[in-house]
Amino acid sequence: MARVAFLGLGVMGFPMAGHLAAKGHEVTVYNRSAARAASWVEKHGHRSAPTPREAAAAAEFVMACVGNDDDLRAVCLDDDGAFAGMSKGAIFVDHTTVSAAVTRDLSGTAAKAGFGFVDAPVSGGQAGAENGVLSVMCGGEDADYARAEPVIAAYARICRLLGASGAGQLAKMVNQICIAGLVQGLAEGLHFAERAGLDIEAVVEVISQGAAGSWQMVNRHKTMKDGKFDYGFAVDWMRKDLGICLSTANETGASLPVTALVDQFYKDVQKMGGNRWDTSSLIARLRSAG
Repeated sequence: MARVAFLGLGVMGFPMAGHLAAKGHEVTVYNRSAARAASWVEKHGHRSAPTPREAAAAAEFVMACVGNDDDLRAVCLDDDGAFAGMSKGAIFVDHTTVSAAVTRDLSGTAAKAGFGFVDAPVSGGQAGAENGVLSVMCGGEDADYARAEPVIAAYARICRLLGASGAGQLAKMVNQICIAGLVQGLAEGLHFAERAGLDIEAVVEVISQGAAGSWQMVNRHKTMKDGKFDYGFAVDWMRKDLGICLSTANETGASLPVTALVDQFYKDVQKMGGNRWDTSSLIARLRSAG
C-alpha cells in the first residue's frame, strides 16, 4: 500500500480518492473548498491538508483531478503547489483533461526536480468514478507508469500506457471527438423517432443489439427521452475539452468538421441555460427547434 495525496474532490475526484482509501492506501486529500475535503474525511477517514504542498509532502504518489490547464498549473506550481512539496522519486499522476502542451511542460519541470509525471485522463463519467470502472489513458515514462498503474487500478477498469508524455491527453481528445459525434447522432435518432411517433423503448431495444448500439444509447436513451440532463459530464466541461481538441487539430493539421459543428451545438445548449446539463442534452436543442 502507498502513501497517496489526492488533489481535487469534484464529482470525479471525490469517489476516486475514496476507492484509494478503500483499497488500503494512506490517503491525504486537498480541495480548494476546505468544506468538501472535510466531507470526504468524514466519509472515508484519513486526513486532509490545507494546501497541495502539504498534501504532497511525504507522498509517494500525488494524484490530481482539477478543472483545466490553469487549475493544474496552479495546483502544481504555485508557492503552495504540489511540486514544492514532493520528494525526489515520487510520481505525479494527472487525471485532469488538459492540453498536451501543459502536460509536456509540467512533465519536464517534474523531471528536472527529480520526480515522475504521468498524464492519465479518464473516461467513464461520474458513474465510472463512483463504481471504480474508469478507462485511463496514460502518457509518460515506462518506469513511472509501471509504478503508478497498481495505484490507479483502485478505480480503473482498464489502464494503458499509450506513449510518451502527452499521449494520454491526445488519446482523451480522441475519446471526446468520438463521443461528440456519437451523442449528436443519438440525439438526432431519438428526436426523429419521437417525431415519427415510434415507441422509443421498443426501437432502442432492437437497434441497440445491432451496429447502432453504444454505451450512450444503452445508458442515456431513457434520460434523454425524459428530458433529464443531470447524469454526469457537464456541457461547460465538454466545450472546454472540444476546444482543446480543435486547437490541437489546428496544430496537427487534422480535419474535425463534425467536432467543430457539435461544439457549436453545445454552445446553443449553453445559450438555453444548459451549462451544467450533461452532454446528452443535445436533444434539447433539437426539440427547441421544433
